[in-house]
Amino acid sequence: MKIVCYGVRPIEKPYFEKLNKYNYDLKLVEEFLTHDNADEAEGCDAVLTRGNCVCDRKNLEQFKSYGINWVFTRSVGYNHYDLAAAKDLGITIARVPNYSPYAVANLAFDLGASMVRHTVEAIQSVHSGDFTMHPRFFSNEYQKLTVGIYGAGKIGAIEGKLWKAMGAKVLAYDPYPSDFAKQYVEFVSSDELLKKSDVVSIHVPYFPCKNENLVNADFLKKMKKTAFLVNTARGELGDTKAIKAAVESEEIAGYAADVVIDETEIMAHKFASLDEIPNEDVKELMKLYPRVLLTPHMGSFTEPALEDMISISFDNFHEMSENGTCKNLVK
Repeated sequence: MKIVCYGVRPIEKPYFEKLNKYNYDLKLVEEFLTHDNADEAEGCDAVLTRGNCVCDRKNLEQFKSYGINWVFTRSVGYNHYDLAAAKDLGITIARVPNYSPYAVANLAFDLGASMVRHTVEAIQSVHSGDFTMHPRFFSNEYQKLTVGIYGAGKIGAIEGKLWKAMGAKVLAYDPYPSDFAKQYVEFVSSDELLKKSDVVSIHVPYFPCKNENLVNADFLKKMKKTAFLVNTARGELGDTKAIKAAVESEEIAGYAADVVIDETEIMAHKFASLDEIPNEDVKELMKLYPRVLLTPHMGSFTEPALEDMISISFDNFHEMSENGTCKNLVK
């Protein structure tokens, strides 16, 4: 089987080769899938994408014209697919339902901890030659914090575990509380979590047309004015204008995120300056640095997570080849 894999960074290529236990003929394309490079799939039997690839009707139709019926993703989320188009065309989609939960949980913890201790701002100050102790560097200690995990699946539960190990009190809100998470968190209502937490960390799946702007003005008003908000889930879950207004007016203390809206236009791009960022709301939000910290969607950029994503994707193709179906199909 010849598989074209989009969005494969140079550092990832050795892992694709090392984990290729089924001896697939791999065509590794560094760029994300766009309308300009869909023709890389010509002559291939299957496609493997990742988040931020363009899997719309136009590209799916082009793949179908090449005789390709399997267009899988190595991500948990699949909102980059036009599912209606895939169904119309008879294209099968499979995903990676989970990978190392420590990857995103580590980053979420790190961002929250950095905001609490004002680490980034202090480092910036010192490296500009200012070694004075600014009053804004004054902080609390982790064991004195109450941390709120909004969405306590595996990733949220692991972040809760990390904070609990530091001595923090950990609350969580999830409509479907798991026994696994109960080891590390105390489940409470959404309102109680927002009212009591010093750090609120979002770990909610994004469902298009269902939970956009979950973090809106009303959500933010329920938080403590001294609290920090962390989003390593999806940019669409947050109302960017409302978050900017809340930070600017000191309704919350700060915001840290690994995700933004319009990611296909921003992530993986290198801009000469912030003025070139194509989304005006994201641009305005970034001007509030260091009270706003953004990272380049690097939560899953760890060796264990990468190995899981590649291995499970290859297993998905193998299972389809052997059985004509796969346990990780997107329906």
